[in-house]
Amino acid sequence: MARIKFAIPKGSLQEDTIRFLRDAGYEIRGSERSYRPVINDPEISLKLLRPQEIPMLVETGNHDIGITGIDWIEETKANVEILLNLEYGRVRLVLAVPRPWEDINSLNELLTWKNEKSETLKISTEYPNITARYLLKNKVYQELYGDREPLVITPWWMKGENEKVKIFLSFGATEAKPPEDADAIVDVTETGTTLEQNNLKPVETIMESYAVLIANKKSLENEKKREKIFDVVALLKGVIDGRKRVHIFVNVRKENLDKLLKALPALKSPTISPLAKEGWYSINTVVSKDEFFKILPVLRKLAQGLVVYDPRQIMMLKEE
Repeated sequence: MARIKFAIPKGSLQEDTIRFLRDAGYEIRGSERSYRPVINDPEISLKLLRPQEIPMLVETGNHDIGITGIDWIEETKANVEILLNLEYGRVRLVLAVPRPWEDINSLNELLTWKNEKSETLKISTEYPNITARYLLKNKVYQELYGDREPLVITPWWMKGENEKVKIFLSFGATEAKPPEDADAIVDVTETGTTLEQNNLKPVETIMESYAVLIANKKSLENEKKREKIFDVVALLKGVIDGRKRVHIFVNVRKENLDKLLKALPALKSPTISPLAKEGWYSINTVVSKDEFFKILPVLRKLAQGLVVYDPRQIMMLKEE
């Protein structure tokens, strides 16, 4: 197996990512103190990086695989392979304005209002590319400014020609910018609490984001690296599936066995074993958590000795 370089996110996704990898069976040490934590797999080299950087560093081959938010892939338009939706780190990217602006509840209203006042609309964000593309697709923006790109301003360069709408690159604390330094922000929110604490209200959701596992496309063409990468995929997918299911054990009388089996979903088919006591059987199977609640009345009526486990992983491997 080839050694693969694995970039994992520092910051808001870090704690959930470390927990997720540990659920997959990886032991990780030093993530609190070092940018190069140690992992118990000698064929993996870990490095902590900002999630904003990971898509491009994976695209360029600095790292073979990485975990980042789908928002940063959209922002950078990185040419990477998305291998797996990890189903954590769920946030919304929203347009937010000061809460006292009671008459402004959409981008259309914001654009119209600023134009009527002959004022420049200023937006602060860590996502200037997504924001610019979102504005260009808006019908009111098109009516007012045509296809002129909003002016994107960073400390190093500016691009775009529409000086009536300016997007300022933010380096954090974006929610603190209005109303003095910006009219609106485009930022991520999980619960909306931070926006509310800063007297802001979301008026539009631009996109939803979540953590994904990505890979460098050339690394996937390397046979040895590809095998190792898909070992990682299998382990991580096992965690995703494990979080959605429960493992149950029940004892059932022989006369109730067929009735119970008809009601019982399973990963493939349940395991049935005779008990030492004649006329009794043990069944163990894996079911989704939603299915478990549906079949619980049947289990109560037909079975005895129900035991329920939360599995750490469920790996549905291909049959040979």
